[in-house]
Amino acid sequence: MKIITNIHDLRNHLRGQNRASFVPTMGNLHEGHLSLMRIARLHGDPVVASIFVNRLQFGPSEDFDKYPRTFEQDAEKLEKEGVYILFAPTEQNLYPEPQDYRVDPPKDLGDILEGEFRPGFFKGVCTVVLKLFSCVQPNAAVFGKKDYQQLMIIRRMAHQFALPVEIIGAETIRAEDGLALSSRNGYLSQNERLEAPQLFTVLQEVKTALHQSSLNHGLIQEIEMTAKNKLLQRGWEPDYLSVRLRQNLLLPSAEQLASQQELVVLAAAKLGKTRLIDNLEI
Repeated sequence: MKIITNIHDLRNHLRGQNRASFVPTMGNLHEGHLSLMRIARLHGDPVVASIFVNRLQFGPSEDFDKYPRTFEQDAEKLEKEGVYILFAPTEQNLYPEPQDYRVDPPKDLGDILEGEFRPGFFKGVCTVVLKLFSCVQPNAAVFGKKDYQQLMIIRRMAHQFALPVEIIGAETIRAEDGLALSSRNGYLSQNERLEAPQLFTVLQEVKTALHQSSLNHGLIQEIEMTAKNKLLQRGWEPDYLSVRLRQNLLLPSAEQLASQQELVVLAAAKLGKTRLIDNLEI
């Protein structure tokens, strides 16, 4: 595996490679990330991964400096997965001058759910992903469905800019007890780790309740409130738990509910000091 830190060298190594597949990460890799590498291999060759902790997507209250950085262990894992190039730029490499040009997703998608609670987050994500796409110029790129809204925003960005990149969504990888794998799980205490799978359990209960009912807005709100209250009673602090349309993450209309449009339930909640997100397609 080649570890490359600057854009010029990366492009030299990839010159003539028009079927590269790409997995961007911020490092601190776990099995969920590694599963993306395996999926990438099915959609192109060579496989390129990146590790870059992107300051642009951190809010004022989010500690950029404390984000876990485990580069040596990450590189070993990627090499075992057969990754051809690890692109690991420094901030000076990727942003040699202030990144004044930004990609701002539309408010109806970028300012809801995660965007409401993390203002500017998706602007930072879209900006760095577009820049990484420009550096790697992949044929395909793989993103996990755990970050459901992020996947949708990146997919739409690629479509609107006519980027020649196929955006592939990969299913969420879970621990045996149902907890979605995440770098943030490492922040959980032993007791919190035992409690953490309840977020997915509550989402499953929402899905069951929706399947057992003739849906209308009042009933959906009641199901959402019951789920939030259960989390509150167990010591969680929910930011949101919301049933949305899969196609655009908007609230479903009565007509859309009647026509059985596909739905997804998304949630974010704090357990102690750790904020976890998850989702489940209905």
